[in-house]
Amino acid sequence: MRQFTLQVGIVFAVSVLCAAYPMHRYASDEVITAALTGALLSTVNVLAGFLAIQLTLDKSYTTFLKAVLGGMGIRMAGMLGMLLVLILVAHMHAVALTVTVVGYSMVYLVLEIVFLQKMLQVKNQG
Repeated sequence: MRQFTLQVGIVFAVSVLCAAYPMHRYASDEVITAALTGALLSTVNVLAGFLAIQLTLDKSYTTFLKAVLGGMGIRMAGMLGMLLVLILVAHMHAVALTVTVVGYSMVYLVLEIVFLQKMLQVKNQG
């Protein structure tokens, strides 16, 4: 459990630190704000998925799949809604926000799949 949140934190911190100088030097404040917002949205999203996995891991396989897959659908709809609000209402930089959300989501998806695979192996062995 702690390992996954640590991995997410490391990915977030390293990516923000690596992007800080180029973004500060070459990007507008609008782009920086949108990129940070996208990174935070994706991070909250993956942590919500992690929580769903943790809460249902000891439940039946059917309950686990319903919670994880149903939760994924709800989280995706929520992310889409947030993107629409941030772009259409808050007038954030659409490209920076979207690219950041997609980029972080792809990296976090890999971490989540690896974590889920490890957790299911442990569950099946015990």
